[in-house]
Amino acid sequence: MGIGVSMKRVDAYEKVTGRAKYTDDLAPKDALVAVVVRSTIANGLIKSFDMSEAEKVPGVVKIFTCFDVPQIKFPTPGHPWSTDISHQDVSDRMLLNRRVRIYGDDIAAVVAQDRIAADKAARLVKVEYEEYPVYTRMEDSMADGAVLNFEEYKENILKKTCFKNEGASFDDAAKEDGIVVVEGLYDTQTVQHCHIEPPVSFAYMANGKIVVVSSTQIPHIVRRVCGQALGIPWGKVRVIKPYIGGGFGNKQEVLYEPLNAWLTSQLGGRAVKLELTREETFAFTRVRHAMQISLKTAVRKDGQLVARKCTLYSNQGGYASHGHAIVMNATSIQRMLYHDEKAIEQEACTVFTNISTGGAMRGYGIPQGIFALESHMDDVALKIGMDPIEFRKKNHMQNGFKDPGTGIPCHSIGLAECIEKGKKYIKWDEKRKAYANRTGDIRYGVGMAIFCYKSCVAPIALETASCRIVLNQDGSVQVQMGATEIGQGIDTAYTQMAAETLGISADNVYVISTQDTDVTPFDPAAYASRQAYISGTALKQTAEIFVEKVLAFASKMLDKPCDTLLIKNNSIVDKNSGDILLSMENLAMEAFYSLTDSVHITAESTYHSTDNTYSFGACFVEIEIDIPVGKIKVLDIINVHDSGVLINPALAEAQVHGGMSMSLGFGLSEQLLFDGKARPLNNNLLDYKLPTSVDTPELAVDFVETVDPTGPYGNKALGETPALPSAPAIRNALLYATGVAVNSLPMNPQKLVEHFKAAGIICKDGGK
Repeated sequence: MGIGVSMKRVDAYEKVTGRAKYTDDLAPKDALVAVVVRSTIANGLIKSFDMSEAEKVPGVVKIFTCFDVPQIKFPTPGHPWSTDISHQDVSDRMLLNRRVRIYGDDIAAVVAQDRIAADKAARLVKVEYEEYPVYTRMEDSMADGAVLNFEEYKENILKKTCFKNEGASFDDAAKEDGIVVVEGLYDTQTVQHCHIEPPVSFAYMANGKIVVVSSTQIPHIVRRVCGQALGIPWGKVRVIKPYIGGGFGNKQEVLYEPLNAWLTSQLGGRAVKLELTREETFAFTRVRHAMQISLKTAVRKDGQLVARKCTLYSNQGGYASHGHAIVMNATSIQRMLYHDEKAIEQEACTVFTNISTGGAMRGYGIPQGIFALESHMDDVALKIGMDPIEFRKKNHMQNGFKDPGTGIPCHSIGLAECIEKGKKYIKWDEKRKAYANRTGDIRYGVGMAIFCYKSCVAPIALETASCRIVLNQDGSVQVQMGATEIGQGIDTAYTQMAAETLGISADNVYVISTQDTDVTPFDPAAYASRQAYISGTALKQTAEIFVEKVLAFASKMLDKPCDTLLIKNNSIVDKNSGDILLSMENLAMEAFYSLTDSVHITAESTYHSTDNTYSFGACFVEIEIDIPVGKIKVLDIINVHDSGVLINPALAEAQVHGGMSMSLGFGLSEQLLFDGKARPLNNNLLDYKLPTSVDTPELAVDFVETVDPTGPYGNKALGETPALPSAPAIRNALLYATGVAVNSLPMNPQKLVEHFKAAGIICKDGGK
């Protein structure tokens, strides 16, 4: 059973029966428990601690403060390391921080015999602060005289970049006769990943190494960062990743594993467990950046885009984390998805404030960028009186495009077909006509949005992956990947890829889900929708080497030339006649136990890529809007994806369902709120309005399968693309239904009622 088949997940039985072991399941029962003491201010300096009462709590083993830890700054984001200093991530935090930059900053740690004692002692730690002004808004943080989060970043700006293509400027292009200029300002909010399993790790010492068992997307990067943070050789750290209960990018960050590693080193190597609560996870890990995006477009009346100007500001929060990369990604979508005839000018700025730190989240800046872009494209189409679909078809990316900023090329594109499938499904022409110019309390609308997404991070950053395949005595194989299964089903896809190339059945392929940096071949991690595309190529490459070795051994056994043999259906067969010559099991037994020529057949290789490609798609939605209460009900929604050849259609559909659900929450209800002192107000699953099954409509999914020449099996990215388009598609349906442009998220009832009042659809006194 190879690619293109909807085989069951290889980890399904373990997970549904509860036999799968997650990090907390593996923690020693006698492990000490660490709890982080958090700052009660959002901006300032720790002057002193009073731990006299905390240390009296029975069960407390030791309390460590920011004054005790190594004074080493280290980076936290899950990016590949760079030997080029200019491309390295910002090192801006320590294991515990004296300089406070967010509310709830990590300032001390209590280690106790159990959680109850640790929590009680943490509450009793008294702290004296030197307090500074708190900034939640970017404009306040950048104002003259504002206290700097970091002295080296003036105006609290982490980085500002500009892009301008060669040729005419926007202003020059906009002077052309007959040009229509459309402007818009769009805002997106802070949201959280809401993965089921909170960040959790335990650490201990064994055989001269610090062993960290962690729920992480990036085990090899965790090892490196732990080594950097503790100032020890990286090989002194061993990281093990068991099953993981979701991450969505939040576990693409190394936040608490270094602290845990240091704690065990200070306590004689005893096991120490550190698990965050749900409230801590919400506010003190990472969030999706809030962004303000200004767009200005010059367009001809026939719909031809002539020039655009884009300005993007990203609220970074307290620490650099993934830094400027995320707003740069949000910037790139403006260039990639649409072509301008003459000019595009862009400015992107990342600004420190004192709210929760922004980091990687599914889509990596594109959900914010695509909301602004696709909302704006509908605004432009409306301004010139053109159907939104026809406008997009006239201007969207074509095959052969190469991004002038990143150099990423388009090798295959099925976007036009995706649009047509979605249009037909939603009955676009019929419903746009039926819902036009409606009045009354209940109105209906259909809207759409398109999207694209790259399939890895090359050539912007390093793309490398390794794989190891080992023959077992029964003719089956073990496949070891450094890339991680984080719930998305990649181990199943790897199983099918291996079966396809090796010529053996999927039930004879065992993909080892646990990553162990002392054993597993190197791979940066699960991020950037790269795994099936990059790590999958490493697997295919390794499988081809493995086949060569197997056939070479078979050639000796059978006294037949290698080029006349192949592996098919778990057997060595004659390439020409198809006759079965030897089973893989018999070959393996001879290879292991031959008295004259024993060979332990393995293969391992590294794939380094400098290429990339785009996946595409379209979202179509039909909504009902209850005007007086400002309630949007999604009646029907479909995502149509071009992700190249599908490895497993059922898993692909499941991926899209999950992403659509996240995008619906992003569009309609989710927002992490802060008060004026940057304290989180709703960092729990009761007050943070995550959509439930009751709020979620039936989710329709379809695909257009193209064959991408750069994918190992013609496949392209799918992991993050489903989370991109629902929010702008709903916004555009709302625009059609009401004539009201809502340019900020979430589109919740309170906001909609305010917009409807401003537009005169609802009288300001509540009447009609």
